[in-house]
Amino acid sequence: MIRSRVAWPLLVLLALGLGCAWLGPRPAWELPPPPVEDRPLVEPGRLHRARLENGLDVLVLEDHRLPRVTLGVTVRRGEASVPLERAGLAGYTAELMQRGAGKRDALALARSIEDLGAELSVGADWDSMTVEVSGLASDLDRLLEILADVALRPRFDPAEAAKARAERLAGLEAQKDDPKTLAAWNLARVLYPGHRFGLPLPGTPDTVRGLDAAAARAFHQRVFVARDAIVYGSGDLSAADFQRRVREGFGAWAPGEVPDPGPPPPTPAPPARRVVIVDRPDLVQAQIAFGHEGISRTDPQRYAVSLMNSVVGGGGFSSRLMERVRADAGLTYSVGSGFVLRRAPGPFVVQTFTRVPEARRVIDLVLSVLDRARTDPPTPKELRDAQSDAVGSFALGLETSDAIADALVGLDVYGLPQDALDTYRGRIRAVTTAETAQAALDHLHPERMGIVVVGPAKALRPQLEGLGPVEVVKP
Repeated sequence: MIRSRVAWPLLVLLALGLGCAWLGPRPAWELPPPPVEDRPLVEPGRLHRARLENGLDVLVLEDHRLPRVTLGVTVRRGEASVPLERAGLAGYTAELMQRGAGKRDALALARSIEDLGAELSVGADWDSMTVEVSGLASDLDRLLEILADVALRPRFDPAEAAKARAERLAGLEAQKDDPKTLAAWNLARVLYPGHRFGLPLPGTPDTVRGLDAAAARAFHQRVFVARDAIVYGSGDLSAADFQRRVREGFGAWAPGEVPDPGPPPPTPAPPARRVVIVDRPDLVQAQIAFGHEGISRTDPQRYAVSLMNSVVGGGGFSSRLMERVRADAGLTYSVGSGFVLRRAPGPFVVQTFTRVPEARRVIDLVLSVLDRARTDPPTPKELRDAQSDAVGSFALGLETSDAIADALVGLDVYGLPQDALDTYRGRIRAVTTAETAQAALDHLHPERMGIVVVGPAKALRPQLEGLGPVEVVKP
């Protein structure tokens, strides 16, 4: 009888899940997460830097866990340094660089990469261009040879140049079918008229038609100079050996003159609110983009701005924009905001979509959320949540040595401190509510945003009257 009296309450406690505290340790999913440990991302002795006599910077990150290596060359200039009339030239040059280099034409270069089971990529963004090759550590010599050929000795074959130009023109034409792309392109035009930032990164049909092998060769000669470049390697390699091989393969590279980065964008951008409708009568959903000037990659307020934006619109389902426009009003599936960080200040952008009859309601809601952020900045709880999310997600993008090396090269491109990755979490935690409040006042300007709406002009124009001057354009 005594045993049955003890067993009965025990069974009740177990059924209610109340017996864990005294029966044993709590399950892992009920425990608070362990504190994030602030420590250098790279263990001592793995990261090495050097500078050759020609001004070339060398970065090596050793990681012997796998027999693979990633090698690259990055130059600190990109599409922002291209004249307006040649928009798209950096990306076009990058495409041609992987279509033949050294003694190999396009087919021979592709076969060399395939025979090694390796990967080759050449890319260009606003502020840099990068050649990267990866493969087995046992093929280091051949990979370095290919890297040097592609970076220093591209062929710029006229026939390949013509094919690449035709492909880019076809790609630009195809992108016109995407409402989100149309909104982004037209927003850039509204914010930066007469500036390179006002045209798409890949250029326009008019500018791309004027590109050829000679233009690509001249651009390559101007921006691929040792004094403005970084050679990097990560993976199963020795720093001393890699630096020796880089000296052999790149030591004769001419130092050159550091190219001009391009003119700064206008500010304020735009000086007054403008509304543009991109007429797409076939659409039943309106794609909407808002924007004005933002901050540079090195802006002293960048940590506070990042956290402020996370609360306003960059924090996914927890952001104010998502709560107001999606959860409360049910007018969209997705809405978000972000600051595009470049060497020169890039734009602050909000993007969303909705049914055509609801376009004005969504625009008014977005503008009201941004306006409220200036007078009702992030609360202490909102800031803590944003800080926790930023600190917790920081390492997710730096899980491999390749990713860390890319991030370190990025710091170098923008002239940021070498320890910026190590100090990031501490700087995020140190941001105060007063700093995020000031960031909102300094960098949110809903009263003069550019607004682009892609959809049927006949239905949209009556809704948008009163927001500002309305312009209707064709796709």
